[in-house]
Amino acid sequence: MAAKAEAIVIGAGIGGLASAIRLSLKGYQVTVFEAASAAGGKLAEISDNGFRFDAGPSLFTMPQYIDELFRLAGKDPVAYFRYQKLDEVCRYFYEDGLKLTAWADRDKLIAEFSTRTGTSASDIARFLDKSAKIYNITHRVFLERSLHKVSSYLHMDTLRSMMQFGGIDAFRTQNEANESFFADPRLVQLFNRYATYNGSDPYQAPATLNVIPHFENHFGAYFPEGGMYSIVRALEQLATELGTRLRYNEAVSEIVLKKNKVAGVSTGTGFHRAEAVISNLDIWFTYRKLLKNTPAPEKLLSQQRSSSALIFYWGINRQFDTTGLHNIFFSADYRAEFEAIWNDGRITADPTVYVNISSKLLPADAPPGSENWFVMINVPAANGQDWEMLIAEARKNIITKLNRLLGVRLEKHIVYEQVLDPLTIESRTGSYQGSLYGNSSNNRFAAFLRHSNFSRRIGGLYFCGGSVHPGGGIPLALLSAKIATDCI
Repeated sequence: MAAKAEAIVIGAGIGGLASAIRLSLKGYQVTVFEAASAAGGKLAEISDNGFRFDAGPSLFTMPQYIDELFRLAGKDPVAYFRYQKLDEVCRYFYEDGLKLTAWADRDKLIAEFSTRTGTSASDIARFLDKSAKIYNITHRVFLERSLHKVSSYLHMDTLRSMMQFGGIDAFRTQNEANESFFADPRLVQLFNRYATYNGSDPYQAPATLNVIPHFENHFGAYFPEGGMYSIVRALEQLATELGTRLRYNEAVSEIVLKKNKVAGVSTGTGFHRAEAVISNLDIWFTYRKLLKNTPAPEKLLSQQRSSSALIFYWGINRQFDTTGLHNIFFSADYRAEFEAIWNDGRITADPTVYVNISSKLLPADAPPGSENWFVMINVPAANGQDWEMLIAEARKNIITKLNRLLGVRLEKHIVYEQVLDPLTIESRTGSYQGSLYGNSSNNRFAAFLRHSNFSRRIGGLYFCGGSVHPGGGIPLALLSAKIATDCI
């Protein structure tokens, strides 16, 4: 029996694990090299002092992309991974006292937003319908296929999408579009927020990003049993069962080439041969660190990076009735918040604060009578700022804001704390400047300006993960793995 062809995946993030699974199903003997001691990349986990936190992505949408991997392997997804659909997607808190709940049920959401803001139900429905239209035009072309192969443009559905290009609203900013839908600035702010889902600025990014609400408001938001990190555990188990070799604490130092073709990789244990290599490492570091003496696509690598995050993991020694699983506490001046990030490289004194509390659904994530608070604000990518000072100021401002909107003295209840900042994100996950999504989407052509999922110059080299096409976040990272492996 002939030996299997060898394939190597660099990085055991979500995209890397999905790539390993798909390559195994194609008949490759796959080895994954991961510099860290565990899989997951940005989707990590913290367990300490009786508290458990999902350290990275906290919102789960499009679970069918996870289920698909198990079904391709002839497995029952439920045997590995379970999740529940949320009735309540998010709670929104405004400085003027308005509180909104985004319900999963469309009619209930429309009634909530209409009743509490005085906006007509038809205007809200019109916006949701527009979001659906953008998705229907774009998903097969921009999300599920390579934008860098001629064959992708020869499909009939691609041609149909191209004929409807005007419908994706690429020539207005997201804010301009949302102001045309809603007179109430609070709803404009709510839907502008979705630009942050890929680290962008709604005052610069195209209104095409209004596709993102459709993922939540149509397909739904979910919560995995066991928390977000259970996604990693399930994919890790499936990959292992399919014969993937997972080698942790072993960083790749070089992608070795021979005559413009991949020969393998080098690690601390030596050279490892491969016919195909998929890098799940940020595209910037892939070129700068792993491809020695190889010309880099400088125009792509020099693009504006996405925003980053500053996250406080707080163990809270009490419980709150006013908060849910997902909570947003909006800034009073949203435009000023984004100007601070994108124009000044700093953090506003009044940031929008996201609080995720998984113990609302998983009581074991916190000691009895306590809660685990994942508290995040959007911040600029690391570019020489004094992060020690910025973190201290942001912590004070966040606590002041939450105290004001919740009517508490939160500092009295914080009994545990860890902090994740852009510099730490870069060092732990290999994300250049700590940017969470590679390049920003503050450009109407951003979808076409991401790096492809394959190399035109180097045979056998492919790319997946949030820094390449189609973008960041769990669903798109999973799709990047599909596109990359389909290219092989």
